[in-house]
Order: sequence, then C-alpha cells, then structure tokens
Amino acid sequence: QVRMVESGGGSVQAGGSLRLSCLASGRTFSDNGMGWFRQVPGKESAFVALISWNGGIVSYSDSVKGRFTISRDNAKNTLYLQMNSLKPEDTAVYYCAAASRPITQDMGLMASSYDYWGQGTQVTVSS
Repeated sequence: QVRMVESGGGSVQAGGSLRLSCLASGRTFSDNGMGWFRQVPGKESAFVALISWNGGIVSYSDSVKGRFTISRDNAKNTLYLQMNSLKPEDTAVYYCAAASRPITQDMGLMASSYDYWGQGTQVTVSS
C-alpha cells in the first residue's frame, strides 16, 4: 500500500555530488518525519538526515553536516538528499524511511522508529 522508490545513486569521485530522490506513493505523511539512513557491510543502518514532512525541522549526522542537504517537495511526495563534497567514507547503500506516526526528533535518529523503507540505492565514492 505504501511504496517508496529511491533513485539517484551511482559512482562518483571524491569531491563530487549526487542527488538522491525518494518518491512516496500511497499514503502521504504530511505530519510525520522522514529520513535517510545508510548501511555499509558489517554494520547496522546509520542515521544520515531527517526532515519533518510538513514542518521545518531538519537534522544531520555529524559526519555529513555541512555537506548534505535534506529537502522535500510535498506536492510531488518526494524526498531528496543532495550530497556534495562526497568522501570515500560516504560509500554505502542509502535508504529513505518514513514514519507512520508522529515521532520526536530524537526518535527520528533511530532506524527502529521508521515503518516504511525504500529499496536502497548504492552510492560509491572513489578516491
């Protein structure tokens, strides 16, 4: 019923940029948060960024702050992650996520707070 489809991943050299998109269909989450997580082999999903769907709250992990920008286009039900100044350590599979209920900003840092996930898109940054 709820589907989220990610796109925009790929391979880029260090210092380059990519923009990830996440198109949501089905239920809209106008009052619930959405976020981006990433996962590398052998590790659990790590928080990257979050945004309130119908508000102005954004948050970033320290590792991406100042380089990544999360945004959304509510009319298009699309979530974005603009990634600039990419580093090899940004290499991961990136997932978009949506909560099915209102969550606090602190809760939004945890993958377990989200109920709907995209399929993931690979981002590879070479030296």
